[in-house]
Amino acid sequence: MNAGLLRELVAAQADGRDVVLATRLSDGVQELVDAEATSYRLVPGGNASADGPVAGALRTGVPTTVETTEGDVFLRPYIRPPRLIIVGAVHIAQALVPMATIAGFQVTVLDPREGFATPERFPDARVVIEWPDDVIGTLAPDRRTGIVALTHDPRIDDPALIAALRSEAFYIGALGSRKTQGARRERLAEAGFSAESVERIHGPVGLPIGARTPEEIAVAVLAQVIGALRAG
Repeated sequence: MNAGLLRELVAAQADGRDVVLATRLSDGVQELVDAEATSYRLVPGGNASADGPVAGALRTGVPTTVETTEGDVFLRPYIRPPRLIIVGAVHIAQALVPMATIAGFQVTVLDPREGFATPERFPDARVVIEWPDDVIGTLAPDRRTGIVALTHDPRIDDPALIAALRSEAFYIGALGSRKTQGARRERLAEAGFSAESVERIHGPVGLPIGARTPEEIAVAVLAQVIGALRAG
């Protein structure tokens, strides 16, 4: 890698931008591709296709080699750790936070209730004691962010879900029975969201593994989050 390309890579990482370093193996020609790029030289198709190899590398963080008419190109992604915003400092969150942290997520716990949202209960997470209405915009959920709502309280969960639906969050989940989910969908429809948009919400949250305890539910949730992150 030449000095100019190295400076670009360092700057991208400092700015929190996701990039892929493309290297043609036959001659060592390299190119740094920003996540927002729509085309580039070394791999036909560019990043415009959501199913393209660069998009896949940016989504999963897994290096890959692509065959092209000019020779094989090695794609090495440099991406931010995925984020998980957990809305509700409840028992499930206490189990989910350390699991998600071990799995490599940067975790934020968001809850306006000071008695629940304490650093002592969540030593591995950033704890934000605010109403989602006031702070979710500053958390800026993006395509590397998953959001899980766990409170059962529409005053807390709904604003976070609305912000999530307006974002590119790769995962949105909400705790609750099918009856609770139905009522939530009606409220979101009244807020102007289409049925297709609301379908982005995984609910009841988590993989259907028969989980009952907070710890088991946390396992089911995290597995579903990871599946969404890797599968896109």
